[in-house]
Amino acid sequence: MTRLVRIVLALIAGAAVVGTVEAADKVRVVATIPDLKSLTEAVGGDLVDVEALTRGTQNFHEAEVRPSMMLKLRKADLLVENGVDLDAWVEVAVQSANNANIVRGGRGRVEISRGILLLEVPSVRVDRSMGDVHPLGNPHFSLDPGLAPAITQNIVDGLVRVAPQHRASFERNRAAFLARVDEQMARWTKLMEPVKGAKVVVFHPVYIYLLTRFGLTQAGALEDRPGIPPSPQHLVNVIRQMKEEGIKAILVEPWNDVKLANRVAEEAGAKAYVMASAVGAVKGADNYIAAIDYNVTTLAKALR
Repeated sequence: MTRLVRIVLALIAGAAVVGTVEAADKVRVVATIPDLKSLTEAVGGDLVDVEALTRGTQNFHEAEVRPSMMLKLRKADLLVENGVDLDAWVEVAVQSANNANIVRGGRGRVEISRGILLLEVPSVRVDRSMGDVHPLGNPHFSLDPGLAPAITQNIVDGLVRVAPQHRASFERNRAAFLARVDEQMARWTKLMEPVKGAKVVVFHPVYIYLLTRFGLTQAGALEDRPGIPPSPQHLVNVIRQMKEEGIKAILVEPWNDVKLANRVAEEAGAKAYVMASAVGAVKGADNYIAAIDYNVTTLAKALR
């Protein structure tokens, strides 16, 4: 082996070591849903390495705990969860991951529902006959960009607990991200102003926070009860209501029965729209701001 070759190999080995150290210095974060992955990346920047346990195209309520989840959690410094029963399944994976940092109450556990004013909190005792009703309230609050400050503050607090030396960077990244959200919020609000007060029907009650933020009304749902397939009579009633009230849009998640929604919409003289129920749920919604923008743009066009 020539001296030049030995030098080149040594440089390559040194670069590999440096790369490994840099990767090891990053905070290893696992997020239960893609929205939280995107928001954590916005706050953490190049100081974090974030993986999500679910995809935007799936129903988070029904996520199946897999060995791959446990492997990710075993190496995590931080677990960012939604809470309010949306991702309760993660507890099973955590218990099997053997990672004391992320157990309930651990310094590496972040529940981003802290400080959120929840909507649709039941006023009566909940039982299974009511369908998939959440006893603590509707958990889909990440779809409201107005709640981004509270959510990202919870993420910053969690990151600082495990990497206090980077507090200034996390806070600076959060401020820059929220400035972008504020800029877009002004545009979104203006875009939605002409359709304020409009009514929509949803397939499943996912969008209440988004609708409330922009002054829209959820007039009904295709599901008879949350998570329960609709009966023929229920669909007849929904179609009648849509015709009488001039409702133009049915909002659908990617995993809903889109064909059924299209049939109901056609009967009612309306249209069904597959929404970005999470980051990655539809093409183009590949980060948090892009997902919100997709939804606002879709609604503005649909309700004119």
